Amino acid sequence: MTAGTPRPDIDTSKPHPARVYDWLLGGKDNYPVDQRVGETLPAEARGNAARNRAFMHRAAAWLAKNGVDQFLDIGTGIPTEPNLHQIVQAISPAARIVYADNDPIVLRHAEALLTGTPEGVTDFLHADVRQPATILERAREVLDFDRPIALSLIALLHFLPDDEDPYRVVSTLVDTLPRGSYLLLSHGTADQHPELKQETESAYKKGAIPLRMRTRSEVEPFFCGLELVKPGLVFATEWYQEEPAPVRERSGFYAGVARIP
Repeated sequence: MTAGTPRPDIDTSKPHPARVYDWLLGGKDNYPVDQRVGETLPAEARGNAARNRAFMHRAAAWLAKNGVDQFLDIGTGIPTEPNLHQIVQAISPAARIVYADNDPIVLRHAEALLTGTPEGVTDFLHADVRQPATILERAREVLDFDRPIALSLIALLHFLPDDEDPYRVVSTLVDTLPRGSYLLLSHGTADQHPELKQETESAYKKGAIPLRMRTRSEVEPFFCGLELVKPGLVFATEWYQEEPAPVRERSGFYAGVARIP
C-alpha cells in the first residue's frame, strides 16, 4: 500500500458484496445493510460460500506446490483465515501476493491483517476490477511479469453485469500475463438449484447490488484460449487434485483453473 495514499471513506449506508460474503462466512466485519441482504438470501447461500472458499484453498495450494510463487488476487474480500497468502506462503515462504479490492473496509483490514512471511511479500491495492489496466500497472511494482503469475478471480465476476463486459475485463488481465501463468476462477450459478435463482437475485437487487449468475456455457468463455487443468470447469465441490475428495454437495459456483499457453 502506497504511503500517503488517501484512505477512502466507508459507506455504511449501502451493502457491499465483500461484506455480504463476509457475513455468509460467519464473519463480523459487516454492517446491518449487509446483514439484511444476507438474511434474505436462501439458506443454502452460507454453505455455498464456504464450499467456494474451500475450492480456493485447494486450488491455491495446488498451484503453490507446482511452483507458482506469484499471485494477483482481485476481489479479495474481508480477510478470513486462512487467507490466500497464508495458504501459499506456508508452501512457498518467498511467494509474492498482491490483493486488490474496491471496498474501503477491506483496505482497513488489509493494513492490519494481511501480513505475510519475512521472506515473501504481501501487498494490497485499493482498486476496482473494472479498471484492469490500472490494477496491472500497480501490480507490476510488486510482481515480476517475466515469470508466471496466478490470477485469482474468486466469486467476483457474477457481480459484473453483461453491459460491463466481464469477458473483456478477464481477457485484458489474462492477455497481459506471461506464458505459463494461471487463471483461478469461480463464478456464481443456479445450474444446480434453479429453484433458488429468483430468490437469490431478488435479495441482491433489493440491496442495489447487480448480480448476474451464469450458466456453464456462459462461464466457459472466460477460459477461451486457455488450457484447463483437470478436472476442467466443474462445480466447486468437484474440483480437487489430491485425496481426500471434498463432499459432493450441491454448489452455487462453477470453478476452474487454467494455464496460459
